[in-house]
Parts: sequence; structure tokens; C-alpha cells
Amino acid sequence: MEEFIVKNGKRLKCGYTTGSCAAAAVKACAVMLLGNTTVDEVIINTPKGIRLNLQIGDIYKQKESISCSVKKDAGDDPDVTNGIKIFAKVEKLEKEILIEGGSGVGRVTKSGLQCAVGEAAINPVPRQMIHEVLREVSGTYGYKGGFCIEISAENGEEIAKKTFNPRLGITGGISILGTSGIVEPMSEKALVETIHKEIDVRIAQNNKYFLITPGNFGRDFALQRLGLDIDKGLKCSNYIGETIDYSVYNNIKNILLIGHAGKLCKIAGGIMNTHSRTADCRCEIFAAHAALYGASKECISKIMQSMTTDEINVILREEGLEEAVNISILEKVKFHLNYRANHKANIEVVMFTDLNRQLQDRVYYQTSGAEDMIKELCKESEKG
Repeated sequence: MEEFIVKNGKRLKCGYTTGSCAAAAVKACAVMLLGNTTVDEVIINTPKGIRLNLQIGDIYKQKESISCSVKKDAGDDPDVTNGIKIFAKVEKLEKEILIEGGSGVGRVTKSGLQCAVGEAAINPVPRQMIHEVLREVSGTYGYKGGFCIEISAENGEEIAKKTFNPRLGITGGISILGTSGIVEPMSEKALVETIHKEIDVRIAQNNKYFLITPGNFGRDFALQRLGLDIDKGLKCSNYIGETIDYSVYNNIKNILLIGHAGKLCKIAGGIMNTHSRTADCRCEIFAAHAALYGASKECISKIMQSMTTDEINVILREEGLEEAVNISILEKVKFHLNYRANHKANIEVVMFTDLNRQLQDRVYYQTSGAEDMIKELCKESEKG
């Protein structure tokens, strides 16, 4: 396809989703099954309004069914499913249309997702696209019956290990996804939607306390010093604001945010997307809070020239200001989180620093209610 977007001054090629691949493969099979012919390409319409002309491969005809594949092209997006083949097998039924997952397509084991527990992880929009291409082909050939569809994915079980599926409770393969049919390179929307799905899963599990963390940076620290397994928490990457928004929208009342000062200090400036490309005010925030506690001009100058928050904390330690400044920043972090949540949730924060220290010596700071929330999270974890 020849669709492009411009991002960060670069022209990036769009791709198409596994859902588009599945729909195209189904359409090709249906045409060959009803038209008693062979096709090497098909055209499908995507929900985004872009028409795709996709190549068909691996055609295999049997007496009662036909199968074929379409190769996924993610464009310039760093998608782990790029280049894999999505297969469809189609046979006639008397009336209904059944869509099932075959080899390499995951199966849902937890509630809260768009597919029911026990169903193949073929999301609603791809299912709708499949129904639409079948109606189109049936109309062309005057066919009034139904179809049995099986969607499979090449190496899907292995590729799924590199996706969010294991965390979402989808086992055995990848998901057949896509809300627009088109992959936009490095789509922030797709990342945020994945975070929303994980929140939905945790809501369905009746979790009363939510542990949120940007990533795995402090895994050992969190587990051994706090008793928290952040692998069981919700990883929000840089999208802290979006995560708080969706949590509050779903009436989640208790949230613990844990992370390194290098990420969390930005929230003290009201910044809710902590990617350095969006904003990097770490030095400025530490310098401002250090000034509030009487830091010298020389100290503030050193802070402003620092490369990391760990380096800043070494400077503050030498000045005897480390604890006061970090607690001041932490209070401001909590203020902005509660403002973002419109004060509809109890949000507590743990912020750790200086990963160069030995694990037992690492420093962390926490808001007044964090200790109680840590205990509750540990209880929930013990219950499974």
C-alpha cells in the first residue's frame, strides 16, 4: 500500500492489520470456493475507508474447503507480527457463519476483553470485516448458505510471547486485531488501547487496588524492598495520564504508582506523558525544589548540568538536601495526579532513586498512604 504519515519529521509508510489479512484471505477463499476459480489477489475495504489490494499465497484446494494466506505488512511500524502469514480456511455450511481460531491464534482465558472467555482472540472489527467480505462474495454468486471459517497464524504461539497477550490472559497465539484495518507507524493510540485492555482485564478480576508502574526498571527493588511484584502490576509506559484517566473512568478508587525518580519527577511539573520526546524537565524540577530548600547557586548550577536524576541526588546528598527535595517533589507528584483524577481516586506514590547503590541501600520515598496500600496489594497478590 502507498499510505504514509509524517511523524517527527519523517515520512513513514503505513501497513495493514492482521484483521485485514484475515478478511482478505477469507474473501479469496470464498471467491475460489463459490466461483470454482483461482485468484492471486483481492481488494478489501477497511473501516478507515482505505481500499487494500492484497496478494494471495499458499492456495490449497480440497473437495469441501479452500485455504490460502495473506502476508502481514506493518509498514514502518516496529510490529512483531510484521511479515507473518495469516491463513484462512473456508468451507460451506447450511446457514450460519462460524469463525474460529486455528493454530497460532490465541484463546481468551480472562474476562474483560472484547472476546468472551473461551473464544478465539479474533476481535470484533476483524470479525465484522470477515462478515462483510462474505456478504459481498455471496451476493456476487447468489449464494444463500453459510460458512465455516478457521483463521490461523504462522508461528503465532512463539510471536505471542513478545506481545501483551500473556499478560492479558490470551494463550496459545497472537490476536487478530485492528479497529481501522490500517497500521499507523509507532501509533501511540495503539499503545494506549493496549493499556486500556489490560485495565479492563483487571477490573473483570475484581481488583480493588491497582499497582501502576512505567516499566520493569525497579523490579528487584520493588519485590525485595516493598514485597510488590510489579510484573503483576499494570505497565503504563510513558502514558501515566491516559492510564489515570481510564482508571478513574472505570471507577477505580485505589491506585499505587511506583517508579524511578527519573520518570516520576516529571509529573511534579504536571507532565503526564513522561517520554523525553514530549518533555524533559528533570533538572529544572529538581533545581526549583532544591532552591526552595535553600540550595546554593553553585548547587543549582550543578543540578542543571546533570545528565540523570541519580547524579542529581548525589549532589543533593552532599548538600544535605536529598530527602527534603525528593519529598517536596513527591508531594507535587501526588498533587498533579489527584488533579488529573479530579480527586475521584485515592492515589499514592512510591518513588525510588539511585539504582547504582546496592539493593538494600537504595533510597525511596512514599506518600503518607502508600504503606497501607502496599499491604493491601500484597494481600490481593496472595489471594491469586
